[in-house]
Amino acid sequence: MSPIKLAASLPVGGLTDFVVDPIVEAAVDVIDALGYAGVFFLMLLESACIPVPSEAIMLFAGFNVSEGQMTLFGIVAAGVLGNVVGSWIAWAAGYYGRLELLEKNRLIHINHKHLEWADRWFERHGDATVFFTRMVPIIRTFISLPAGVARMPFWRFTLLTLAGCVPWVLLLGFVGKQVGDNWEEWRDYLHYGDYLVLAAVVGGIIYLLIRRRRSSARAAEAGS
Repeated sequence: MSPIKLAASLPVGGLTDFVVDPIVEAAVDVIDALGYAGVFFLMLLESACIPVPSEAIMLFAGFNVSEGQMTLFGIVAAGVLGNVVGSWIAWAAGYYGRLELLEKNRLIHINHKHLEWADRWFERHGDATVFFTRMVPIIRTFISLPAGVARMPFWRFTLLTLAGCVPWVLLLGFVGKQVGDNWEEWRDYLHYGDYLVLAAVVGGIIYLLIRRRRSSARAAEAGS
């Protein structure tokens, strides 16, 4: 059976495993080969909007701690540093690419009014948004890009990213150390959190679209 037909025949959970499992296997090979440098590199990719699952990276690194091959401090330091450097890349892409990629580009064009709304949002809630979303699956991978688009100051963004990354990376590394050989089972458990976050994001988008349509309808009625 071809990969496409196989993917189509799988349920949602199986489909995500079909996509994610090869990434996880590659991440394991990188850590086995490079050690702390591998943890740093993979967490950099994860924070630079490349969806390498941090759960798998840090749980497997924690497993290596339980085997005596690494230290908890070492994997947490490598993971946090990788996340911060990766977030700089995504932040810079949003900050310096805002004008060309979003305001002028016809294919990825975003209305200037929406950009101004994003600017206001980050002015009011940016600190809490960056800090707390660094501990939320899926969203944590991409939050740096809109922070850059909204021109959030670099050093404030860096400090909030650092503060938000430490508890997430430490928790995953510690859990991986405690569960040892069972780290893959725990990765599967955390997968359900990804589904919940994805469902919440989709629900939020639908809610905003419905709210926007109703606002436009009321405005049209008032105008007529």
